[in-house]
Amino acid sequence: MADQQDLIQRLLKGDQAAYRALVQQYQGAMRAVAIAIVGSASADEVVQDSWLAVVRNLPGFAGRSSLKTWLLTITANTAKSRLRKQRREVSLEDVTGPHGSIDDARFADDGHWGRAPTLWHTDSPEALLSEQALRDCLEHTLATLSEVQRSVLLLRERQALELRDICNLLDISHSNVRVLLHRARLSVFATLEHFEETGEC
Repeated sequence: MADQQDLIQRLLKGDQAAYRALVQQYQGAMRAVAIAIVGSASADEVVQDSWLAVVRNLPGFAGRSSLKTWLLTITANTAKSRLRKQRREVSLEDVTGPHGSIDDARFADDGHWGRAPTLWHTDSPEALLSEQALRDCLEHTLATLSEVQRSVLLLRERQALELRDICNLLDISHSNVRVLLHRARLSVFATLEHFEETGEC
C-alpha cells in the first residue's frame, strides 16, 4: 500500500517515468477487460479513452480499492459506455451453452491444476526450441478461444484477479465465469498434453 501511495504521489506530480511504469504494468489487463466487453476491434480505443479518464480522475482517487481494481473498473465502465452508445449487446450464449458438470480430475477444488503439466528443466538448444514451440502452440490455442473466454483466462491466470472481481468487471455471473474459465483451461491443458506426447501442436 505504501508503494501504491508513493506511485500515486509521483503520478500527481506529473512524473513521466511513473506513468510509463503504470502503463507497462496494467495495459495488458485493461485490454483484456476491454476485449471481453467490446471485442478486439474496439479494445484499443477503449483503453486509450480509459487512460484519459485515469489522468482526469487520478486526483480524486481515494484509495478505497487497489489501484489495479480502480484502473480495471474505469476500463470496464468506459467499455460499457461505448457499448451502450453503439447499441450493441454482448451475447454469451455461443460460449456458455449448457453448463453441465465442470468437475474434472485434473483440477483441484480451487480451480488450479490438480496435476501440473510436465515442465522442462534444462536449457539445452533442443529444450529451448521445444519451449518456443510450446509457447507458439499455447498462443495459437489462446487465439482460438472466444474473446470472453480468453479474457477470463488472462484476467485470472496472468493478472491473478479473484473470480468475483472478474464477474464485476465483465458483468458475468459467477457460474458463467467458472464455466468460461474451466473450458479455457481445458483447451490449454489439451494443448499441453498433445505437445508433450507428440512435440507438435
